[in-house]
Amino acid sequence: MPRTSRALVAGVDSSTQSTKVELRDIDSGVLVARATAPHPPTSPPVSEQHPESWWVALVECFAQLSSSSRDVVAISVAGQQHGLVLLDDSGMPLRPAKLWNDTTSASQTERLVSEYGAASWVEACGSVPVPSFTVTKLAWVVEHEPELADRIAQIMLPHDYLTWRLTGRHVTDRGDASGTGWFDPRANVYREDMLERAGIADGAAAQSWLPEVLAADAAAGEVSDEAASLLGLGSGVVVGPGSGDNMGAALGLALSPGDVVISLGTSGTVYSVSLTATTDESGAVAGFADASGKFLPLVCTLNATKVTDTVARWLGVDAAGLSALALAAPPTAVPPVLIPYFDGERTPNLPAASGLFAGLRNDTSPEDLALAAHDGVLCGLLSGFDALAAAGVDTSGRLLLIGGGSRSAAYRQRAADLRNAPVTVPHDDETVAVGAAVQAAAISTASPLGVVAQAWNLGAGLSVDPATDATNARDRYGVTASLAGQIQ
Repeated sequence: MPRTSRALVAGVDSSTQSTKVELRDIDSGVLVARATAPHPPTSPPVSEQHPESWWVALVECFAQLSSSSRDVVAISVAGQQHGLVLLDDSGMPLRPAKLWNDTTSASQTERLVSEYGAASWVEACGSVPVPSFTVTKLAWVVEHEPELADRIAQIMLPHDYLTWRLTGRHVTDRGDASGTGWFDPRANVYREDMLERAGIADGAAAQSWLPEVLAADAAAGEVSDEAASLLGLGSGVVVGPGSGDNMGAALGLALSPGDVVISLGTSGTVYSVSLTATTDESGAVAGFADASGKFLPLVCTLNATKVTDTVARWLGVDAAGLSALALAAPPTAVPPVLIPYFDGERTPNLPAASGLFAGLRNDTSPEDLALAAHDGVLCGLLSGFDALAAAGVDTSGRLLLIGGGSRSAAYRQRAADLRNAPVTVPHDDETVAVGAAVQAAAISTASPLGVVAQAWNLGAGLSVDPATDATNARDRYGVTASLAGQIQ
């Protein structure tokens, strides 16, 4: 496609809550326009969305961007990981997609792990399945909806579905594929035996249901005429292979080995980039691939900013008000502790657990509760930081704080205090969409990802220094967390 006077790339972040689209200058990475459209809300343990709602949101975003969309030359999608999308032979969804935070497959997870063993799963796909993983959701469908299982023609992840709607091609990338539970990120192959463990009778035949795994620098194709018309795009727009949201964020941060990211969104994640695969039979660290040919060891919690939003509602304030209360908390001899397993938990694997406040006193103040809410979310994620290090991941570099929660002054300051070390908050706050745009630019210009990242000056941000040493709060959290699994 000939370059226009203002060539733009579109980076799409299709998350649990919404679709976000950023248009950026292909050469400099400068943000030109941004749009967002909501997805239907979900309430775990049942968390489902119809795939069509993601496409409707994407179309709505481009309607908001109509004045600039004709300048787009390439697009890539980074989407929420693990969701199970099932299509019939006419391309229609068989049912709403089960999302990553749907924990109804807890019993299937227990069966899969107990029957085959954690070591077997780690050897096969680099991770021990938890209810978030796609393989457990497929096992749930096979068990509870066998009439639908017999009609499966295509299996997709959320980002694959949007790429398919854009191009008509059934493709994925190794980063998002590595979170399914049936893909080996070291050998870069699907494992038919993992599909059979989920209850599929013929795993070899079922591989035809799965998307082609593209290389990091391979285009998925071009936007179809029909999709271009709906989105207001020109002809010949190149589509990247896309990836999972965490993989997209790693691209958007130009993450290097040693750097560690804490992402505060609906869920919380802690991850790093590694040159070698990570194996952790405890199940705490998932041995994912990234979107650039390396690996992305990752720890995920179900509970992050939704917890502080809930506590804010209890106290009659908004998120900013809760942040202000937390920062105004006076020193207390025995501050309260919050274990934030409000929706059950993924790490540790306690899908039926509940949240737990401990150390409450008659003089506990709203400020104390606000501080406990922020600390509880962060302490759970910093436990994930420790798990990465224990699994042999290099954590000697910067600690970066991203996601919607990174806009909170309390989350920023308490992350530095609890770690007793500086925290970097990147200037670009929509790192998933940025990473998708980086991929689109690299593929459109046939440039290495690192060259694009350097030209765009990615990863720079505000450094937040600790105001106090709060590491003792992590000790109290650890003691209290050991009780939380008993609260059903």
